[in-house]
Amino acid sequence: MFDETAPSARMQRVDGRAGAVIGPGGRLRDLHQRGAAKAMLPRMHGRAPEVVFLNTAGGLTAGDRLVYGLEVAGGSAAVGTTQTAERAYLSRGGAASVETRLSVGPGGRLHWLPQEMILFEGAALDRRVTVEMAEDAELVLLETLVLGRAAMGERLTRLALTDRREVIRGGRPAMLEAIRLSDADLTRPGAAGLNGAVAVATLSLFAPNAGDRLTALRAALPADGPVRAAASAWDGRIVARFMAPEAWPLRRAVARAVETITQGPLPRVWQI
Repeated sequence: MFDETAPSARMQRVDGRAGAVIGPGGRLRDLHQRGAAKAMLPRMHGRAPEVVFLNTAGGLTAGDRLVYGLEVAGGSAAVGTTQTAERAYLSRGGAASVETRLSVGPGGRLHWLPQEMILFEGAALDRRVTVEMAEDAELVLLETLVLGRAAMGERLTRLALTDRREVIRGGRPAMLEAIRLSDADLTRPGAAGLNGAVAVATLSLFAPNAGDRLTALRAALPADGPVRAAASAWDGRIVARFMAPEAWPLRRAVARAVETITQGPLPRVWQI
């Protein structure tokens, strides 16, 4: 017989860490991984090494924790991405945590281009990206959020998201963005809310010559259609924002912008 007074079973939580260090000449200097977090380096020919991060647990929920790290030595180049879109599932208590720590040395180049984070109904997520870069390094930083599963007809009514991005450039703060979305934000109209969007993205470039790429980037942004996008440049950086009522048109627009701003191909694991 079942004992109805027995305490609820404690579910095992994800606790994963993965990281890589790309040394001089683009050679792998260090690789570590633990738990559900994995880091893979596909064989590349004539391109900067790509470090592909993967959560083998298949998604995130309350109490799960992932930590990713990627360091690029001075004068070297690397691309960091994720094998597929990450998923944050319904939380029944507490938030999942994803922390990404990036570093790029003098004259180095790091393009951090993860695929989307898909938030399910009732998801609770705390996500943080921290970057330390040299003054003359190049950094491309992409973050994309998709609210709900369009194929399932899901429209979110409950959500708890804290999303923070911090870039330290030459020892000084260059970007600090903190976003918090809760239930009320999902339906708030107008420019102060999502205004009907279910997919949003931010694409940033930090480089000494960043402003030189603004004209080409603006030309690559959609002029009409479902995706709304805009870009601006100042003080050695470009920031472009995207929002759309569907995830697929936004993904295509972001992919085109990434190819333009990086002046190179998309990560090989991307499917467009």
